[in-house]
Amino acid sequence: MRAIVDTNLLITALLWRGLPHRLLEHARAGALTLISSETLIAELKEVIARKKFSSILTRVSLSHEQAFEQLQQLIVLVDAPPLPVPVCRDPDDDHVLAAARAAGADSIITGDHDLLTLGAFQGIPIRTARQALAILDPPA
Repeated sequence: MRAIVDTNLLITALLWRGLPHRLLEHARAGALTLISSETLIAELKEVIARKKFSSILTRVSLSHEQAFEQLQQLIVLVDAPPLPVPVCRDPDDDHVLAAARAAGADSIITGDHDLLTLGAFQGIPIRTARQALAILDPPA
């Protein structure tokens, strides 16, 4: 699966266990290709450097630079021109949609309600982590 995984889920995946972390495990195993753009990478770098994550990073023996590097190694970058017209009710989320469109992604994986309410964008399903994992971890 080739997917855009939003910034908040990527950080949650890196710092805590749970469903988002399982997505990261699938990316490390090669079953999930993480796609991003320069805009989304810049956002990721800024968010992970926030002071509120410092103590958590310290507990897992990572600096914010190391955490960013771990994620960046798993990400395929695409050139994502801006959308011609706004789509999402939160204009900042249009960067996610633009990257998904540019990459021809299979999914957008997010916990963001502004994106989830769309359901899909140009044929690309917008899924929660749980919905994506139902595809990546089919019942035996």
